[in-house]
Amino acid sequence: MNPIELLHKYYDPNSKAYSILYSHSKAVMEKALELAGFHPEMELDTSFIKEASLLQDIGIFLTYAPEIGCHGDKPYICHGYLGAELLRQEGFPRHALVCERHTGSGISSKMIRERHLPLPEREMLPLSKEEKLICLADKFFSKSKDLTREKSVQQISKEIEAFGSEASSRLQELYDLFLE
Repeated sequence: MNPIELLHKYYDPNSKAYSILYSHSKAVMEKALELAGFHPEMELDTSFIKEASLLQDIGIFLTYAPEIGCHGDKPYICHGYLGAELLRQEGFPRHALVCERHTGSGISSKMIRERHLPLPEREMLPLSKEEKLICLADKFFSKSKDLTREKSVQQISKEIEAFGSEASSRLQELYDLFLE
């Protein structure tokens, strides 16, 4: 699998959306591999981590986020499950799970229901070690600000707090798993 070729299938490599997507995803990939390097005992699949990190946000073009060059018709929060649908169609179900489960610190069906989120009502929580690692690495970088500036753990925690105690608790589990 060549993740760059797959990105080029859906994005014009000269577009603003692609430039932002690629810069962000490359930073996420590098952070994920750095964190994986601290945990040889976990025997993480680094080839998969490289691919899935680059593809985790493939669905952004289907959302309406003009500030990052995306002019789709869905709310931005939908990019994960929309990207997952694309990757399933392309024959990459394992990569699709990363797309679907990386948003926030994962999104539970309870949160979808209670907050009336425009998402299919199902569990979208990272389960595998690789999914959890990429979910955490993604939190260190923004797509709307300085793309390569790494956020601090404190900044990430503060941002996740806005989504409630459930999200903060899951983020803490990710910290405990990879940063302790």
